[in-house]
Amino acid sequence: MKITCFKAYDIRGKLIEQLDERVAYRIGRAFAEHFSAKTVVVGGDVRLTSEPLKLALSAGLIDGGCRVTDLGMTGTEEIYFATKHLAVDGGIEVTASHNPIDYNGMKLVKEGSRPVSGDTGLFAVQALAESYNDSDVEAGLQHYVNRFVSDDDFIQGQCSICPEKLQRSGQYSTLSIMDAYVEHMLSYVNSDGLTPLKLVVNAGNGAAGKALDAIEAGLVSKGVPIEFIKIHHQPDGTFPNGIPNPLLPESRADTANAVIQHQANMGIAWDGDFDRCFLFDETGEFVEGYYIVGLLAQAFLEKDPGAKVIYDPRVYWNTEDIVKRAGGVPIKSKTGHAFIKERMRADDAVYGGEMSAHHYFRDFAYCDSGMIPWLLVAELLCLQQKPLSKMVAQRIAAFPSSGEINSVLQDPDASIANILQAYEEKANVVDYTDGIGLEFDAWRFNLRKSNTEPVVRLNVESRGDIQLMQAKTKELLAMLK
Repeated sequence: MKITCFKAYDIRGKLIEQLDERVAYRIGRAFAEHFSAKTVVVGGDVRLTSEPLKLALSAGLIDGGCRVTDLGMTGTEEIYFATKHLAVDGGIEVTASHNPIDYNGMKLVKEGSRPVSGDTGLFAVQALAESYNDSDVEAGLQHYVNRFVSDDDFIQGQCSICPEKLQRSGQYSTLSIMDAYVEHMLSYVNSDGLTPLKLVVNAGNGAAGKALDAIEAGLVSKGVPIEFIKIHHQPDGTFPNGIPNPLLPESRADTANAVIQHQANMGIAWDGDFDRCFLFDETGEFVEGYYIVGLLAQAFLEKDPGAKVIYDPRVYWNTEDIVKRAGGVPIKSKTGHAFIKERMRADDAVYGGEMSAHHYFRDFAYCDSGMIPWLLVAELLCLQQKPLSKMVAQRIAAFPSSGEINSVLQDPDASIANILQAYEEKANVVDYTDGIGLEFDAWRFNLRKSNTEPVVRLNVESRGDIQLMQAKTKELLAMLK
């Protein structure tokens, strides 16, 4: 059969049409066989279909020769942590992150929490999963099924796979690694230096709430005086307050309003599998991820002078400036978690950051975390004793940026070629790390196309001239239309 939910860096597909329990079984079996994996951890986010997909995935892993450890409801970073912490051969998180509610998917890593992408085995897993004949798949599933549920029941979260039958195989068990995970999270900050803070936290009814409660308990046990104002906190796979994706301006109001209402020091919001966190200052203003990269880079370089910092090529003048001033080594990488992680490993970088709110840490197996960043920024608030707005205001003024602007186009390649032709001759630097990046004396831009849709993504920044940045953004957008 043809499986169409495999993407360049993960698995994402529409439920029933592209992804169901049978496909999940195929993926599990193929993952185990392709990587010769003997031990794998699995987890799932709060989506209603994550549990049935996770159990079917586990059945496939077992039939592929694996012992499966099920961590229950998790965020993606808990799978990253467990894969390294337990020294297993791989880990798979069932999640669709911020995709529409009728989607689900998977993120896969191999030993050491190394990412599995198209270039490192994902498409080989796809080919193997497609190669199994239907009768073998049905026969394999029959060992673990009480009855096959209907499509409607599956969408509502009912499972065909019986957990007791998985356990009877002797190759399936459940485990919580939350205590070890929390201990690792809190190792990034000095709890003795944390002064009273009030934080608004918005889990978006996703998986972050459970992990945050455990981190809160860990902070309380250390006597840390942090008060959490929790909104949309309870996990709910129907997402009654909308799909959690604070990258979208329309998804930010509840967090911003709560910060203002409760006079909090900072607001924090996560996406569904909490591998990204988004910060709001004490006025409720959203802080672009670009400037958080600079803050975190500086924090790490104060503790590890001369270290290397990885950044993505969309906007980076601020990051380069901060890293060089702090005595670090800035290194540019292509956008995307697989590229950032690979470059971090190659250069042993202490930290890597993307403007999209993905933050990567050497001591976290070079993986991205949505919990470590806010802990570090909370520590900075206490150490510097000044509000977040003041911490970033100077950097925003020094390097104003447009934020990422998407344009739907019929022919993205032709549009990018036209822009290149128009600006290339006057550019000081033309960079092809990811799309096209052109630098001039006082401003620069990056233009890249999406891998999955007819969209181009524009980012513009300047050296201390917000009007120039705005004018050039308007000029480029007009040319794209």
